[in-house]
Amino acid sequence: MPRTIERAKELSLPMIAVRGTVAFPGVQMNLDLIRDASLHAFSLASESDGRILLLSQKDAEIDAPTEKDFYHVGTVCQIKRVSRVEDGGLAVVFEGICRAKVSSIRYENDCFFASAICKTVHVEEDASSDAEEKMQAVLKMVEDIRPMHPILNDDIVKAATALRAPGAFCDFIASAALLNYKSKQRILEVFHPLTRLDRLLFVVEEEFQFIALEYSIHRQVKERIDQHQKEYFLREQAKVIQQELGEDDDEIAEYHTRIEAAELPEQVKEKLLKELGRLSKTPFGAAESAVLRSYLDTCLELPWCKRTDAATTVKAARAVLDADHAGLEKIKARILEYIAVKQLAPDVKNQIICLVGPPGVGKTSIAASIARAMKRKYARISLGGIRDEADIRGHRKTYVGAMPGRIVEAITSAGVSNPVLVLDEIDKLSSSMHGDPASALLEVLDPEQNKYFRDHFLELPLDLSDCVFIATANDYDSIPLPLIDRMEIIRLSSYTRTEKFTIAKKHLLPKQLSRHGLSKRTLRFTDEALYELIDYYTREAGVRTLEREIASLCRKAAMKIAEGEAKSVRITPAIVAEMLGKRKFLREDLEKTNPVGVVNGLAYTQSGGDLLKVEALVMDGTGKVTLTGSLGDVMKESAGLAVSYIRTVAKTLGIAEDFYKTKDIHIHFPEGAVPKDGPSAGVAMSCALASALSGAPTHRDVAMTGEITLHGKVLPIGGLKEKTMAAYASGIRTVLIPKGNEKDLDEIDSEARAGLRFVLCDEITDAFREVLLDVPHREPAPEKPLFTAPAEQKQTQLCR
Repeated sequence: MPRTIERAKELSLPMIAVRGTVAFPGVQMNLDLIRDASLHAFSLASESDGRILLLSQKDAEIDAPTEKDFYHVGTVCQIKRVSRVEDGGLAVVFEGICRAKVSSIRYENDCFFASAICKTVHVEEDASSDAEEKMQAVLKMVEDIRPMHPILNDDIVKAATALRAPGAFCDFIASAALLNYKSKQRILEVFHPLTRLDRLLFVVEEEFQFIALEYSIHRQVKERIDQHQKEYFLREQAKVIQQELGEDDDEIAEYHTRIEAAELPEQVKEKLLKELGRLSKTPFGAAESAVLRSYLDTCLELPWCKRTDAATTVKAARAVLDADHAGLEKIKARILEYIAVKQLAPDVKNQIICLVGPPGVGKTSIAASIARAMKRKYARISLGGIRDEADIRGHRKTYVGAMPGRIVEAITSAGVSNPVLVLDEIDKLSSSMHGDPASALLEVLDPEQNKYFRDHFLELPLDLSDCVFIATANDYDSIPLPLIDRMEIIRLSSYTRTEKFTIAKKHLLPKQLSRHGLSKRTLRFTDEALYELIDYYTREAGVRTLEREIASLCRKAAMKIAEGEAKSVRITPAIVAEMLGKRKFLREDLEKTNPVGVVNGLAYTQSGGDLLKVEALVMDGTGKVTLTGSLGDVMKESAGLAVSYIRTVAKTLGIAEDFYKTKDIHIHFPEGAVPKDGPSAGVAMSCALASALSGAPTHRDVAMTGEITLHGKVLPIGGLKEKTMAAYASGIRTVLIPKGNEKDLDEIDSEARAGLRFVLCDEITDAFREVLLDVPHREPAPEKPLFTAPAEQKQTQLCR
């Protein structure tokens, strides 16, 4: 243990009452003397040896302390320097000499005197290892707290590190690092250096924790104040900029005026006023204010109660529809019926119509004509490729970039609450991880529910019951069944040759002449030229390609006129070939003689009807059946049915009854690169097989269509209108159709109906009598002219 030396001396000295700080031995302290008692004590000390006692008050707020207001341990100091200050006081530098324990205090000659024992304890050896560790621990705490300490700096830390004596180290650290004068006094009151070090370690840790906490709180408060000051500055700056730009209108008042002036349902008005109140309390630059402004603008732009009430008559509506479109009698009749009912019963609910047909037949354009005929606004919603439910119902306004759905946007763009809304390509909807838009449409297309349609962005009920919804689709089977249940399906078939000619002459040609700066005097189409385009340059159900070909001829004619080659151009079939090149499509030629094993089948495609030959060839073999021509499973099954049925009637047809063992059969459909499927080729395959196996020729000008059963019954098919048009255009004179299609003959094109002979077949043997020549025991077949319309069934290539 290091040996200690203790010295004590009793003194009577002038005393200065110190407030809020503590003097330590060996440490200089600056002190401003203002009170009279302090100035008198300083004057007496200066006149003697310059020593004075600095004793701290327990309460720094007391101006006239008494003996009980002082601590009992102070510091004897030496006056080092003095200077006067402006208010008449003195700025004095004291240097501590030793600790002094005060025994008594008296007040005389206008100042305090203290009787004290000046006591000093020295440790003879340097700090022990234990003391050294404690000193290092204190230094580490000082290093850690330095960034948060208001007065600590590098010089103080370096000076403390250089001290080796525990007593001097403790006094220096307490004087320089401790902020609370009561904590300093606790260190001053310990006379033994090593005990003082223990207390310093505890006091420093305690006070530094408080400093760290205070620093953290101060930093947070400062950051908030800085942020508020920044926001305030930016808001004020924005106001000044708005004033300079002349945009200093009261935004809240403006919104309030718009809400009061708008014709809104009571529920909507209450909601908007509530959101306006939130906006008024939101800081100008806050993110939520932009969301609220967007919401208010969207709701105020929506025509909640604005309607189109212009009445129309059936006669006026018919004139508009006939002027805009040729043909399409079904849809025209349905719309006129709706207008008539609306005229008699204005409150009747709107029926939702779905137009199903091939591309280019005028589904979308007839919807626009319907709006014009009804004198209503028109808006089109393209549904092709939509995969997200939010496209229909909108996003909730809390999301970044939220917006209403397409239904709300369409009504907003129409400007009225009862427009004609066209849901284009409803069969092209698809679902994804973001939901099923088809399911979202269920509410829209249900007359019982759409009165209270809720868009996620609006969060308010929107009445869609007065809107007229017209959906369009190409493929009936791609439309979800729940949607089909809510709509009235109207099928649009392919245009006939005559209808295409009428549309081209009345609509397409005037439109393209106007678009290309031409007139009827500078460019004239002959009727033969239009038929040439229809028959040999286009093959489609609608008229889009026909319009493009007419536009191409208009451009070439405009080039000739612009270059001065001609003042006017007359388009004939020869000019068409010169300008557009050779014919792009050729009709299927009929056989020149009555062939064996070849018959004329009829197919339905998306571009209309088509004549499709069926070829059968019989060879010696082992009974193998080969099918070629890119056939689908249904057609392959039909071929199997045909072979099985021929086996049952082989003897009647003069066919060897064991042909299925001794002959190989090959059935082929030309245009092998084109996929083909459907059951309607059953009759044609049976007739081709019967001809090939019996050797009987077939009538070259007879075409046929129909599905067969295993027992030889002929079942009805679809697409009869298109198939008979193709047969007539190819030079066919007789068409065999199922007896079940007799009801469809009324809808066949009048020109085809007049030029064709129709034979109704109830069984396949009826077809054999009409098609095959020179068959043993052949009985005459009855002839019956027929007239009908296509069956309501799916119509794919060579299908029903």
